[in-house]
Amino acid sequence: MADQNDKTPDEPVVNDKRRIDPETGEVRPEPAAPSEDGGTAAVTDPDELIEAEAPDVEVPAGAEAPAGAAEAAAEMAAEGAAGAGVDGAEPLSADDEAILDAASRDLVADMRQDMLRAQAELVNFRRRVERDREANREAVVAEVVRSLLPALDDLALAEKHGDLAEGPMVIVAQKIRGGLDKFGLVQVGEKGEVFDPTMHDALVQLPSADVTVNTVADVIEPGYKIGDRVIRAAKVAVHTPQ
Repeated sequence: MADQNDKTPDEPVVNDKRRIDPETGEVRPEPAAPSEDGGTAAVTDPDELIEAEAPDVEVPAGAEAPAGAAEAAAEMAAEGAAGAGVDGAEPLSADDEAILDAASRDLVADMRQDMLRAQAELVNFRRRVERDREANREAVVAEVVRSLLPALDDLALAEKHGDLAEGPMVIVAQKIRGGLDKFGLVQVGEKGEVFDPTMHDALVQLPSADVTVNTVADVIEPGYKIGDRVIRAAKVAVHTPQ
């Protein structure tokens, strides 16, 4: 009786029928099938092999886990540690924050300088456009007035000979001269004024002891200007000092 009580009960026997070896990862050889004469014969057709599902077996305490389970647990632990490292990132140090702050200030300063430079370029562009527009306007007006100068010369000759004293031509002359005056047309070239090569075209030079500088002696053909633009220089005779 004592021998029967001291006898350790039989532990469960587990038959591992898995085709893949969990330790080596290699395919296990096919088990031999029993032959008709009581021996074993190899099964050559996979369809003839029917694998029984392995029963669920409790692993006793203290038993070692399969190598595959240990590797899977290690991978899960590593993934968890990596996720924790991303979520719990360390804050920036004071030096790093100072560098970022300085870089931000420099960027803002550069953008402000670019904005001011762009504004200055826009103002200069508008000024150039206005200046060019005014210059183009004066050029067009000057061209139109230059085409009418022969008519003004005829009116001046007619007036000099007394043909504009009365009659309808007086009104026509007044309208033409009044219209040109609105554009700022001014006659240049008067007898006795100092000779100016930008305003006068000297056709004749007459030495004279009465002058100390070149002086207009007579106006042969009057000149005209609009503002600082000379439409036509006056043709004059000049007294030169002896």
